[in-house]
Amino acid sequence: MQLRDKLDQDRMLITAWSTSPSEEMAGALARCPFDTVTVDMQHGAHTETTAFASAKAIFAAGKPAIMRIPVGRNDLASRALDMGFEAVIAPMINSVSDAEAFAAAMKYPPVGERSWGPMRALQLHSGHSPESYFRSANSDTLALAMIETRAAFAALDGILATDGIDGIFVGPSDLSISWSDGAGVDPQNEELQDVIAEIGNRAHRAGKAAAIFAVDPADVPRFGKMGYRLAALNTDPAIIHAGAAVMLDKARG
Repeated sequence: MQLRDKLDQDRMLITAWSTSPSEEMAGALARCPFDTVTVDMQHGAHTETTAFASAKAIFAAGKPAIMRIPVGRNDLASRALDMGFEAVIAPMINSVSDAEAFAAAMKYPPVGERSWGPMRALQLHSGHSPESYFRSANSDTLALAMIETRAAFAALDGILATDGIDGIFVGPSDLSISWSDGAGVDPQNEELQDVIAEIGNRAHRAGKAAAIFAVDPADVPRFGKMGYRLAALNTDPAIIHAGAAVMLDKARG
């Protein structure tokens, strides 16, 4: 089932967050009960080589793969889709023009300007012919614009209305920096929670997907009530540390 179809089921999906440049680690995450795995090329250590190998490992485990590209790397967004990723998260989308440039890279004409060449995607999604892939790609792939600054919040309605933008992804840490005018990083700031709720509700009303990085896993049910349908649940090192702590506690009594 495509990631878009899963999001349309109106339940909260959980994505693991792959930062380690290892296809084996990404594949291991995909074999856990996560709904999907996100490969982070903004703050993670992935190279293009490890990211694309990870997509194949994630797909082999029966899960859809998402990529977060570095800031402004719209060329990599198109390449990620060619390599089989089903969704791309673009950071620091602060204006309608930013959203339009991202959407142009993600969608084939007439919506965007994506160039033809999905060779790996056709291999992974073997049910598609070139013609059927072209017909369905614009609707099957997801362009998620990150909302993580005051400027992005001010432009939110325009970003949501941009043709080719399928949803938004909230980065609470960067949003807290921007909201406090650089005073600090506090994604749990009480005032910020109202902003996060407003973003989720406005995305839901616009018929666009709302996603968010959950700094605290306990926040996920609350985000679901705000209209969010995809939550990132910690990085691979944090997942390993949490699992190790549980096992060691049991082993040591």
